[in-house]
Amino acid sequence: MNTIENIDENPNQELLTQPPTQTQNQTQSHSRRPRGFAATAAAAAAAAAAANNNSNNNNNNASSGKGKKEREKEKERTKLRERHRRAITSRMLAGLRQYGNFPLPARADMNDVLAALAREAGWTVEPDGTTYRLSNQSQSHHHLHQQMAAAAATTTAAFPVRSVESPLSVKNCSVKASVECQPSVLRIDESLSPASFDSVVIPERDSRGGEFNASTSPINNSVECLEADQLIQDVRAGEHEDDFTGTPYIPVYVMLANHVINNFCQLVDPELIRQEISHMKALNVDGVIVNCWWGIVEGWNPQKYAWSGYRELFNIIREFNLKVQVVMAFHEYGANDSGDAWISLPQWVMEIGKGNQDIFFTDREGRRNTECLSWGVDKERVLNGRTGIEVYFDFMRSFRTEFDDLFVAGLICAVEIGLGPSGELKYPSLSERMGWRYPGIGEFQCYDRYLQQSLRKAAKLRGHSFWARGPDNAGQYNSLPHETGFFCERGDYDSYYGRFFLNWYAQTLIDHADNVLSLASLAFEETKIIVKVCTELS
Repeated sequence: MNTIENIDENPNQELLTQPPTQTQNQTQSHSRRPRGFAATAAAAAAAAAAANNNSNNNNNNASSGKGKKEREKEKERTKLRERHRRAITSRMLAGLRQYGNFPLPARADMNDVLAALAREAGWTVEPDGTTYRLSNQSQSHHHLHQQMAAAAATTTAAFPVRSVESPLSVKNCSVKASVECQPSVLRIDESLSPASFDSVVIPERDSRGGEFNASTSPINNSVECLEADQLIQDVRAGEHEDDFTGTPYIPVYVMLANHVINNFCQLVDPELIRQEISHMKALNVDGVIVNCWWGIVEGWNPQKYAWSGYRELFNIIREFNLKVQVVMAFHEYGANDSGDAWISLPQWVMEIGKGNQDIFFTDREGRRNTECLSWGVDKERVLNGRTGIEVYFDFMRSFRTEFDDLFVAGLICAVEIGLGPSGELKYPSLSERMGWRYPGIGEFQCYDRYLQQSLRKAAKLRGHSFWARGPDNAGQYNSLPHETGFFCERGDYDSYYGRFFLNWYAQTLIDHADNVLSLASLAFEETKIIVKVCTELS
């Protein structure tokens, strides 16, 4: 009884003494969520930890951003220092040119300045930079050489000056004094150093004595003793064919008037032309220059070439055994009130231009220039299914096929390729019909649809689509550089955009020349090619 009563009084006693079950272990293993003050303290600790992490991240970001800004600022400071240095150099070069009469090149650098100052001080500066002083003996020989050069120049001036266009596109032919066609009376003093060989020559000494032989020196000889006909005959006696490189002879060609062929490709007055060519032959010229106009030969229908008038003209020239330089003239002529014959582009091209004026060069105001086709159509099939390059090539190939016999016979010795207005490689930026007068800077000619497409493509490739525009501060045809925001000193031409635009503008011109001349070389194999290059800026 007593035992039972004790159990009843403590009914949970047995449970407390028994080991805990699995469920109880799992419940006790979980930590209890803090409550009250403990919960508040835990939340505050978590917030502090998060704030600390955010602070560290912000500090890292601020440090990296500050470093980037410093690098950008340093780049800007470097650019300013470079511009300041260039400005100082530019002023120095301008002063030397203006007040010191130093023949510095247009893009001279400090090496050119140092070389000019050294030469002024009496030093000799070689092209490779080698600098030295001549000895007294060398200086005397050098002075003698200068005297002889002056005498040779005087001798040359006594004869008529003969000029000719170089048979190569950009290579100039060296002109020597006429007196050099006589037997040489000069020799190099072998006792001199090799460095002096290019500038020191002395007269040949008389074999019978140690004195100079005045009778054989070209300095003391009178130029009247040399007959011009004899000089020409002696030079032509050599087997030079059409190559006179390295000889004192300069071939002379006379350009025939443009009105000898009318707009229907007919020879206007054969007898008068024969008389003129006979007179040229009497003057001992080497040949004539003939313009073959695209606007006449292919004037009325595409790919219908009329060469009859030129065939008759070439036959007359052949009678007098003269050479011919032919000009492939792809431009307009006589539109500036010159009073001469007016020759336009082919009529079928002008008809296309009425419906699509973008085949012509266009200025910022939208005015079209019909002197020649825009280079934007070089690869656009807008000329009755042909591109500009194909039209030029078809014309040249037709000429080469039509007059194959004259090429074989050697009558046609060179072909000049027209590359732009007036037949020159240039933009029509200085057009009198647009009101230009010297010394205006002209205007950019890149506002036709096709050149604008090319500009947009180039700007997109550079990653700056907003550069696809022409300068809006480059002035008008008769503006001066300092009056514009683009060409003035430190103007926009030297900005990133300005350099991009000018590079694209110049490269378009170069690409046009490359495209046309590559096809010209294909059409006129083994024939000398001549081009005219203009140095206008715009």
